[in-house]
Amino acid sequence: MIPFTDEELEPAVMSVIDKVRPSIQLDGGDITLISILGGKVYVQLQGACVGCGSSGTTIKFGVERQMQTLIHPDVTVVNVPHGFEDKLDQII
Repeated sequence: MIPFTDEELEPAVMSVIDKVRPSIQLDGGDITLISILGGKVYVQLQGACVGCGSSGTTIKFGVERQMQTLIHPDVTVVNVPHGFEDKLDQII
């Protein structure tokens, strides 16, 4: 259980996103925070990352691992497909 509210997590999450963004941009992509709900961080990969076969690896071993190391080990990161920004409850 993450001992922070979603609102308390946001600055730390944004800090990690800002840290990983340059490496994502090197490959022609980008990352945006969509929401934080119940300790789950919903992000969206953009640009060249959309549809890329390595996008799952980027999320799990790049973004999520950094958040687990720098914020809390129970942080989960979910990539939001385009068109689902307002349908987070439908994302598994």
